[in-house]
Amino acid sequence: MPELLRLESVSRRFGGLQALQDVSLTIGRGEVLGLIGPNGAGKTTLVNVITGVHRASSGLVFYEGRDITRYRPYQTARAGLARTFQVVQPFPQLSVLENVSAAALFSGGRGGMRDAERVAREQLEFVGLAGVADSPAANLTLAMRKRLELAKTLAMGPKLLFLDEVNAGLNPAEIEQALGLIRRIADSGVTIVLIEHLMKVVMSVCSRIVVLQNGELIADGTPAEVVADHRVVEAYLGKKYAQVAREA
Repeated sequence: MPELLRLESVSRRFGGLQALQDVSLTIGRGEVLGLIGPNGAGKTTLVNVITGVHRASSGLVFYEGRDITRYRPYQTARAGLARTFQVVQPFPQLSVLENVSAAALFSGGRGGMRDAERVAREQLEFVGLAGVADSPAANLTLAMRKRLELAKTLAMGPKLLFLDEVNAGLNPAEIEQALGLIRRIADSGVTIVLIEHLMKVVMSVCSRIVVLQNGELIADGTPAEVVADHRVVEAYLGKKYAQVAREA
């Protein structure tokens, strides 16, 4: 699988807190990668470093062969990296369509407002929100706001998409809908990094899983390999879950 993103000994420190410690990782083009670990393990910090929200204290980030370690968020977005956020915060007074159009314009790859609106309508159709395109974003349910967040990232035309806890707060039926969307996005050729606490979700859509604990990468392998890793069992999964997963 051709390389899309590579991290070389990436660390990030916040004062006396070592949030990431020498993380080295390669993500292949077209891969669906699960990123898991306990709360505070450094998962979101890792995404923030890759996407330019925080700068690495040391180490390098390469994307499509070029060094993007010091890129700012708008530069990573225009290069083809997009991400959702754990806390979904659309512009509440803008319409659903306007929210997605703004994301399309921000990516820098659209010819103007008319083109951005065309792309926005396509993505709203894709995520199932075309019927509420003209409604204020403030009127949406949590599940619909999650889909709006996804439409915004897709409107940016990403090659690499980070999905940060997209299923948090959803009921089982809504999670199944979200899984369907994730699979369709992957089938379109977009590389996905899925940050997720629901192991059922991770196991069902990811071909590979990496695990962080206290800012360090402690495991990298297939789902079967990861759930059998004693370090992952002790740090995150627990013996009961690991036993059930092995027997499934």
